[in-house]
Amino acid sequence: MSMEKINARKRTKGVFVLSFLMCFSSLYAIDIEPAFWWTGMKNPELQLLVHGKNIGNATVTFNYPGVVLDRTVKVENPNYLFIYLQIGKEAQPGQMRFTFTEGKKQSAKTVELKARSQSKGAQGFDSSDVLYLIMPDRFANGDAANDLWDGVAIDRNDPFARHGGDLAGIDQHLDYLRDLGVTTVWLNPVLENKMPEGSYHGYAITDFYKVDQRLGSNGDYCRLIENIHNKGMKVVMDMIYNHCGSRHPWMEDLPASGWLNHPEGFVPSSHNLYAMMDVHAPQSEVAETVDGWFVPGMPDLNQRNPLLATYLIQNCIWWIEYARIDGIRHDTHPYADFNFLSQWCKAVKDEYPGFNIVGESWYLNSAPLAWWQQNSRLNDRQSNLQTVMDFNLMNTCAQAFDLHSAGSNPLKRVYETIAQDFLFPDWSRLLVFLDNHDTGRFFQKEETDLKRFKQALALILTTRGIPQIYYGTEILMSGEKQEGDGNLRKDFPGGWAEDPVSAFTKEGRTDLQNEAWNFLQTLLQWRKNSRAVTEGSLIHYAPAYDSECYVYARMDGGERVLVILNGSENVQSLDLQRYREVTGSFTSGKDILSGKIISLEDNIPIEGKGVYVLELK
Repeated sequence: MSMEKINARKRTKGVFVLSFLMCFSSLYAIDIEPAFWWTGMKNPELQLLVHGKNIGNATVTFNYPGVVLDRTVKVENPNYLFIYLQIGKEAQPGQMRFTFTEGKKQSAKTVELKARSQSKGAQGFDSSDVLYLIMPDRFANGDAANDLWDGVAIDRNDPFARHGGDLAGIDQHLDYLRDLGVTTVWLNPVLENKMPEGSYHGYAITDFYKVDQRLGSNGDYCRLIENIHNKGMKVVMDMIYNHCGSRHPWMEDLPASGWLNHPEGFVPSSHNLYAMMDVHAPQSEVAETVDGWFVPGMPDLNQRNPLLATYLIQNCIWWIEYARIDGIRHDTHPYADFNFLSQWCKAVKDEYPGFNIVGESWYLNSAPLAWWQQNSRLNDRQSNLQTVMDFNLMNTCAQAFDLHSAGSNPLKRVYETIAQDFLFPDWSRLLVFLDNHDTGRFFQKEETDLKRFKQALALILTTRGIPQIYYGTEILMSGEKQEGDGNLRKDFPGGWAEDPVSAFTKEGRTDLQNEAWNFLQTLLQWRKNSRAVTEGSLIHYAPAYDSECYVYARMDGGERVLVILNGSENVQSLDLQRYREVTGSFTSGKDILSGKIISLEDNIPIEGKGVYVLELK
């Protein structure tokens, strides 16, 4: 054969190969969630949500040692495909390659399989902890370069606008938090809220796998958590699985029918949170609560859709494994489907036995709160929710410590609320607090002394349960609910370079603020080492009308702490004979607030609205 013919054949073959490759060029722009997963998970199943133009029409081929493609699920929308894998124990880390073919169209996408993390995290939280709640946009601006994104401006004069706080700002003040004495940092949601009106609070998520760019990156979030762990503290992540933000890409291209409740548009929830447990309620009223939208900008997710339910559960486990968070606070817990919530909590507990989830359950009496806690005798279904937020005690404290008029024997209300703990499967798992980002702040701007403040904080930090403190409580930040939610979430003074003073320093605080800060620090640092308070039993005595004092003891073995709160404006002389059951043979107690030694052999004088926290000696 002549060289001319051989070269001609090579050219022809080259054209054929080029034509073949062009026919199988990538015609799918594909996104896959999650982008990576891990080997060695207890649950071997992994769902992949695949999104791309007409991807549902493609055939999927896949080959990876130790991983089996179990099934693919096609839905009504051809732009979505769901892939289910079984990841065997023998599977090793690497890049899993998926090929999508439709006729002569072809594309490929890889999903990384990682080794499980060996770093700290997933520790859970319990009554030995104190949570410090931070709204990231309002705490500190550590990186001004990320302030502007997506055309949403920073305006610190507008209480409902973005103010520029971020993860870097929190990171720069971790020593402040550690020195104050908190053990756990709870951040309001940090995930992307790409909403036209700012959504500074974080509760309208538009990407469940990405941190909001105005707060930082996923890497920044992981580094912050690592730094928190290195300083001996934990992290609680705020999650929302009841709804998403109205600008989530799903809203332009819903993955499947039944992905949303009321996909036609806003139908408000009735907010009747009693419907779920009301044995007389029609199913229509349950649906009005669970299926209605929380607000117009937050479309309601239908967790009864098994594809969506799996997506959300996996998203949670992804964040635990990826970021090494220690706990979760779940927003609007009773508004989501009960069976989904139970399945989700169990899946997390199965994968991370020491983990803890607290559900926001806004009820102002004990019975419905107890109904939601796992192993409840009041509920014939299993919620698998370990911790509920004790809004009942919060409301009781607002009444008992009312600045203007608490009535006679006000602390009896506290006693009667805690006396209902027989309803709870585990009262030590209640989250107790005076305020948070949705309520009026406990301290009020017209107050000129700290009697009310000290009594209430001493109660929250020594009674049963897991205490939570809202950022700025230690510097007496105030804000009324009627002024709007933005005023409950003011900027922490000193968190911005342009602030004239910094309350992060002693010099930047007023005398009254320093008194409050020192009081809280004393309690928080002492509490860490008091097994009686963090692990012990509780015995309390009904306030008597002749003294109006609420007295209770926390006991663990030989350790005993006696707490005395005087509900009266007058000095009281407390006869200790009534409390010999808990004081026993102890003859004195050290007041951890003042350092004074108080004799238990005579009556104890206590000033009006005073408080003692006595370590018995």
